[in-house]
Amino acid sequence: MITTTRPATRRTIALLGGAALLALGTATLIGAPARAVPSFAQQTGQPCHSCHVGGFGPQLTPFGRAFKLGGYTLRSSASVPISAMAVASYTSTKKRPATPPADGFAANNNVAFDQGSLFLAGGIGSHFGGFVQGTYDGVGRTWSWDNLDLRAVNTGKIGGKDVTYGLSLNNSPSVQDVWNTLPAWGYPYTSSGLAPGPSNAPLIAGGLAQNVIGVTAYAWVDSKFYVEAGGYSTPRAGTLRWLGADPLAPGDISDLAPYARVAFEDQLGGGTFQIGAFLLKARIWPGRDRSSGLTDDYTDVGADASWLRTIGKDTVSINARYTHEHRALRATCALGIADGSIAPVPAGECADASLHEWRADASYYWHDKIGATIGAFDLGGKANASIYPDSRTARPGTTGILLQLDGTPFGDDGGSPFGPRFNMRVGVQYTAYTRFEGARHDYDGAGSNASDNNTVRVFTWIAF
Repeated sequence: MITTTRPATRRTIALLGGAALLALGTATLIGAPARAVPSFAQQTGQPCHSCHVGGFGPQLTPFGRAFKLGGYTLRSSASVPISAMAVASYTSTKKRPATPPADGFAANNNVAFDQGSLFLAGGIGSHFGGFVQGTYDGVGRTWSWDNLDLRAVNTGKIGGKDVTYGLSLNNSPSVQDVWNTLPAWGYPYTSSGLAPGPSNAPLIAGGLAQNVIGVTAYAWVDSKFYVEAGGYSTPRAGTLRWLGADPLAPGDISDLAPYARVAFEDQLGGGTFQIGAFLLKARIWPGRDRSSGLTDDYTDVGADASWLRTIGKDTVSINARYTHEHRALRATCALGIADGSIAPVPAGECADASLHEWRADASYYWHDKIGATIGAFDLGGKANASIYPDSRTARPGTTGILLQLDGTPFGDDGGSPFGPRFNMRVGVQYTAYTRFEGARHDYDGAGSNASDNNTVRVFTWIAF
């Protein structure tokens, strides 16, 4: 039985719904994931490194996790609940592509303003807080709503243990998560739409981001046990267009897409250790086309773990995730066979396109100023010539490593000459592929090798 220390009220729930409408409108007026939000630093009176590993987002410290789980409500002073960020970069691939990666850019060696975002972010009283983000995509040259996480929270007791519980209204499964293991906040924390990458990924890895809206309920018990469950649906096509999202990608969810998350956190080896699991199920009408009478069915099941330790003024972090996705793409196959884009094959053979993905990364940050991160990834799945026609092996597999060196000159104390709300990170990334779209060599049947896609990216990232 839960006994509350701060009585829940109907006004709290009403605030959640009202703020949701406000957020949707604001996203259109003001506008890649939210990363470091300086208005939260001003609200809490804490420097960026109190909440973020390396003095810059989005990796959260235990303090940052508690702040998010508490509904972004902790405050020490009044603050202006508006922040902004911008990312620019230079991107170069090992082999010059045959065509430019986007309209208005060269085939290779591009300098780009990757994105600019505005945030409305803060807490209201002791029960409500959140953020809404609007983003300008400098590669696609479009505005759209971006990440959304609005919370109603309360505290109480369960079995004599302290519990924080609440609701999250959000628009991307895992954007509400507090660990940096799940896709919304996973490494790499910044990327460019001009860099080559695999054409396949599990649905939970951004496939529904900004194309759904959902509510999840969560409880954080004894600062150790986390449980969450909820569901997502697809807004009307006109609403998504109004918000700048593509209403046809990935399609229309049939009924609700359930999402569940459990995790356990405790002290281990002088640091904070976490282990968890997650589930997402969705039945989707691809392209909102219901003419086949069939849906594409996805079941994503996974496990994750992380470890974070502070050593003096330095920080070590390790994150890992495994995802298995069972795909039954019945609608895609039926529609593709009907329009001739997929060759007729037995229905079961066409529809089965299951995936599995491993991702892991390890970081070391010196004095919240200089950081080094190495990440490894491996995506694989069953061969399917109908679903993966551009792969010579008819497989989706992509494997590689991603290295990053970065500097955050104001990460340790926020002592920027431009004021306490200004923060900056500069860095260089190198992505090396050992397998791409199913093969190491000649993966597309036209002589392209996986290493041709190796990419160097130099970036500047500011928040204020």
